[in-house]
Amino acid sequence: MQLEFFPSRTLTLYLSRLFVTRILAVLLMLVMVLQVLDLLGESGDILAYTGNGEAQLLHYVALRAPQLIARFLPYSVLLATIITLATLNQNSEVISMKAAGLSAHQVLAPLILTALVISGLSFAFNERVVTRANASLAVWQAVHYGPVPKDSGVRNNLYLSDGRDLLLAQMLTGHGDAMVMTGVTFYRRDANDMIVEQLRSPRATYARPGWRLENPLRFDVASTTVSTIPSITVAPGITPAKVKLTNVDGDSQDLLTLARSIEAMRIAGRRTSALEAAWWHKLSGPLSSALMPLLGAVAAFGLARSGQLLIRAVIGMALGFAYFVIDNAALAMGNFGGYPPLIAAWAPFVLFALIGETVLIRTEE
Repeated sequence: MQLEFFPSRTLTLYLSRLFVTRILAVLLMLVMVLQVLDLLGESGDILAYTGNGEAQLLHYVALRAPQLIARFLPYSVLLATIITLATLNQNSEVISMKAAGLSAHQVLAPLILTALVISGLSFAFNERVVTRANASLAVWQAVHYGPVPKDSGVRNNLYLSDGRDLLLAQMLTGHGDAMVMTGVTFYRRDANDMIVEQLRSPRATYARPGWRLENPLRFDVASTTVSTIPSITVAPGITPAKVKLTNVDGDSQDLLTLARSIEAMRIAGRRTSALEAAWWHKLSGPLSSALMPLLGAVAAFGLARSGQLLIRAVIGMALGFAYFVIDNAALAMGNFGGYPPLIAAWAPFVLFALIGETVLIRTEE
């Protein structure tokens, strides 16, 4: 038996080439199908804005495609693993490799190495492309696919509290005292947290202190009357500094920027467990691609003529999809504070790495 972890150079390149071509083929198929379905669902909203046309549809595709690639790359690696290993098994190539003295881990080594490289590329792609696409698409959707203000400080869907009162805004532009909110709704509540007044305004500016609502539509709950007033200043406790720490989107920030946002919120006494879980998941998420060859390895071993190849392939798919379900559930628990952020991001990875190794050893080694 060979003692090296990797097989020969020729065999390593052969398996890696097979694996990469299948990953690209599966990823291309998934992204194209899902992009078409997603565009069918969103095209009506995009074209509903006057002046939008084919250019805006293509712009949406350019922003949405990176999200689909990042989300379904691990699925593509899983399916490519099963396809590659099942084909090698069916053609008796796995038997030939084992007859040459290779262990199951040596057969999988080129696939795992390739998946590790893909994980690194996925991390870089997420940091440089996906985060920017997420931010741009979120802002564009906030203005209902209309023109986006040319301001680097654009943010969307703000939810702010001033004591018992609530201030909501569809979009915010500008920095510091020059901040401007659009699509503003203000709820005034009594000591029992019951809404007593609602104010709706198309625009609000910072009034040092408070926010001046321009031509708001006022609804009084007690009298059920609606009236329009010239302007009113509300929410004096909401400052630009507080707004800056609100609505931090972990998916729209890279690793370093998100770390600075977490530190700023921690200093301000804000809850950061959800963002910390997102920070750790930026590392564990791309690395999940390296786990897929181990989970799909069950399809490689066992006699193809025994009729169990399909069953083994299904088991590999079940292990892979179970990982994604548990990973999402753990991340949701981390967002709600049920799990510590580090555990929420890394526990599923470690658990399924052990499961995959156990299944591999029990079925082959």
